[in-house]
Amino acid sequence: MKLIRFGDPGKEKPGVILPDGKKIDVTAHVEDYNMAFFQSGGLDSLSEWLESNSTSAPVIRDHLRLGPPVAETSKIVCVGLNYADHAKEGGMAIPTEPILFFKATSAIVGPNDDMVIPRNSTKSDWEVELAVIIGKKASYVSEEYALDYVAGYCVHNDYSEREFQLERGGQWVKGKSCDTFAPIGPFLATKDEVEDVHNLRLWLKVNGEMKQDGNTSDFIFGVPHLISYISNFMTLLPGDIISTGTPAGVGLGFNPPQYLKPGDEVELGIEGLGASRQRIRAYDG
Repeated sequence: MKLIRFGDPGKEKPGVILPDGKKIDVTAHVEDYNMAFFQSGGLDSLSEWLESNSTSAPVIRDHLRLGPPVAETSKIVCVGLNYADHAKEGGMAIPTEPILFFKATSAIVGPNDDMVIPRNSTKSDWEVELAVIIGKKASYVSEEYALDYVAGYCVHNDYSEREFQLERGGQWVKGKSCDTFAPIGPFLATKDEVEDVHNLRLWLKVNGEMKQDGNTSDFIFGVPHLISYISNFMTLLPGDIISTGTPAGVGLGFNPPQYLKPGDEVELGIEGLGASRQRIRAYDG
């Protein structure tokens, strides 16, 4: 299944993209794609409901805004330097264990919402990433069974303010958590939609120019290892997001570096998971 949430910010409703591309409203069966939905077996229940109701459910009009496809995420756990080519372009050693940091959930927006350059920012950057959505409570999970805890996968642009992240001391989180710095979607693809999560092309363009073009086959640490590893340090809850790192081609890696400015347009996507687009605008508050 491909799960979407649609409507105005904060008022999104649940929907599904059918195999023929038609988008339908499933609020007759689902309140929202939140923690309660996932932990109560909501995916299986929704799949069964669709067998009898997909043709009669209301159709979602194409012009309606898409929101992030998961609600009430308790945390975004990000993995740094999980592609060797990205570590190299940043002049950093290849890690021997996953590098973890948090991104504030207040940064989450819809896939095609504007990205707002923060006040006093001069080094806002892009990062296309595969996001893993957790489907059930995970604590001390073995790699062997780690994928059993996955609800699905999404596109994530892990926007980063490099001065805040790298030049202002402390941890990376303050360069990662600015408002609008986590567009998620356009949809959550359940596991059965993805044949091999470790062989997906991911790409990103700025103003039509290809900047990143990689493949998850280049992961240093694969998805089962990441879930197992992270679950040894914290409990992962349904709806939590693991963002698995970015390939080479970020603005910081160019000589000289390239950073985003108002009026730019960023487009990104992952094979089988759709594409998103963000217009870049200045903070006007």
